Amino acid sequence: MVKSMTGFGRSVESINGLNITVEVKSVNHRYFEFSARMSRAYQFAEDSLKALCQKYITRGKVELSVFVEDATEKATTVEINRQYAGEYISALRQLAKEYKIKDDLKLSALTGNPELFTVRKTLLEDEVVIDALTQVTKKALDNYNEMRVIEGEKLKSDVLSRVKTILSAVEFIESRSPETVKAYRERIEEKMRELLGSATVDEQRIITETAIFADKVAVDEETVRLRSHISQLENMLESDSATGKKLDFLIQEMNREANTIGSKSQNVEIAHTVVEIKAEIEKIREQIHNIE
Repeated sequence: MVKSMTGFGRSVESINGLNITVEVKSVNHRYFEFSARMSRAYQFAEDSLKALCQKYITRGKVELSVFVEDATEKATTVEINRQYAGEYISALRQLAKEYKIKDDLKLSALTGNPELFTVRKTLLEDEVVIDALTQVTKKALDNYNEMRVIEGEKLKSDVLSRVKTILSAVEFIESRSPETVKAYRERIEEKMRELLGSATVDEQRIITETAIFADKVAVDEETVRLRSHISQLENMLESDSATGKKLDFLIQEMNREANTIGSKSQNVEIAHTVVEIKAEIEKIREQIHNIE
């Protein structure tokens, strides 16, 4: 199954009093590159979520965004900073004594000092939070993969249509190649008759020259290899594993064979056909860069 490296998935869930939104998006990249956007309070879960993403994704630049709204009714405790309170009150009374200020210290005067109290809220355990984030991230990744599969099928369809065009061009080259040799033999015979006039034409010499030329312009080995590469490409597109890198290498080999055919060509029509093949190969290469 072909998957695109470009995709987006989103999931929103409420678990254990946490309203969680997870978004996954990716673009093309040679390797797996991961980044996460989340509140510092939940960054302890980043490694677990990265490992989860790697089970779904083998290649691409991946960005995971996690938004958490804590709606839990947490147990709250208020603690008195007793040592600080004692020293603070003592300092106030010392101030009143030294500067002959009326000592009217009241409780209301102390409550405005935030250093006197520490407010603590009971947080969910890390394992509970990681489990909740994992559940939502899995659903986001499932949605993300659905989009990648749809996009991958479009890429596959486009590549196969271009492969069909290349095969038609290869068939044309294979049919025209023998005609090129035949035309060359006819030109040699014509020139030798022009030069020799009524003298006898050396048939063996013509055969030898034609054989040398035929060997020079023969492209049957290249077309066989090109067909083999195309067959491998079609098989890879049906594979369930990630084949993007292998396909990229295969396209290089296809382009190499096309260049060789072009360099051997002594026929204008074949030369034009090779240009068309190379254009289609380049378009396939562009599409393959989007495949995981």
